[in-house]
Amino acid sequence: MALVGKIAGQVEIRSGGKALHDLLRHIPNDIPGMCPDKVHGCDLVSGERGVVGSTICWHYTHEKKKASTQIVESVDETNHTIRLKVIGGELIEIYKAFTLIYHCESKDGKDWGTWTFEFERADTSVPYPTSLMDYLCDVLKDMDAGASAK
Repeated sequence: MALVGKIAGQVEIRSGGKALHDLLRHIPNDIPGMCPDKVHGCDLVSGERGVVGSTICWHYTHEKKKASTQIVESVDETNHTIRLKVIGGELIEIYKAFTLIYHCESKDGKDWGTWTFEFERADTSVPYPTSLMDYLCDVLKDMDAGASAK
């Protein structure tokens, strides 16, 4: 029996939802300059940068150097949301399915960047991706600091 899971992590941001959404969607190759020990690049594999249906490949270090190939499933400019389905790399070797969702929202006078993971584990021996969530929240903090400095 497959086990479907969902976890989320949230970070207060200063640079605003549009700035980080645009960074992730249109200029992801600026991100390695903001956190070079974590993210090394984002290749466009097919399609156009930031367009639904395009394929990208992130190169990063989380415990070791890794790559993750993803399809841009949806983009919502109004809510600063990007949905990425993982189709290749270590994550898809561990999980039967894995989707990352980034969105930004304002509440209580503050802006928040949120990562949500939707995933399917083959069985209970497959761990929840909590260390990856911590890692991506740290990347988000670095991106925010970099975007705020511009």
